[in-house]
Amino acid sequence: MPNKNKVTQKIPDKLFFKIGEVSKLAATKPHVLRYWEKEFPVLKPTKSDTGQRVYRKKDVELIMEIRRLLYDENFTISGAKKQFKRKYTRTKKNVAQKDIVEVQSATDLDIALLRNELEEILKLLKN
Repeated sequence: MPNKNKVTQKIPDKLFFKIGEVSKLAATKPHVLRYWEKEFPVLKPTKSDTGQRVYRKKDVELIMEIRRLLYDENFTISGAKKQFKRKYTRTKKNVAQKDIVEVQSATDLDIALLRNELEEILKLLKN
């Protein structure tokens, strides 16, 4: 049975993680992680040539956030999805007109996340 207490374990500084590693970090079973992939379109681990799921650190951070919302904050899956949609949606109120991203589908959300990641990479390269 997974440990439903708060998980405060630090995510190791690695580029890629296997599902078993992520399962231990999040104190949940691998089948739960696979289910979350179906429910949360922002969570998209890649697959290796052998078909094994490969999570990036960003994916693990998303999983930890999903876990926090579901287990610690007692959100339903639907409520957690709404939280993610709010978090990753920008509106006219908080960004310049050219940067407006209104999420209307999972694909738009993926594009918004990718854009944010690319902006972070660009900032790192400028330093």
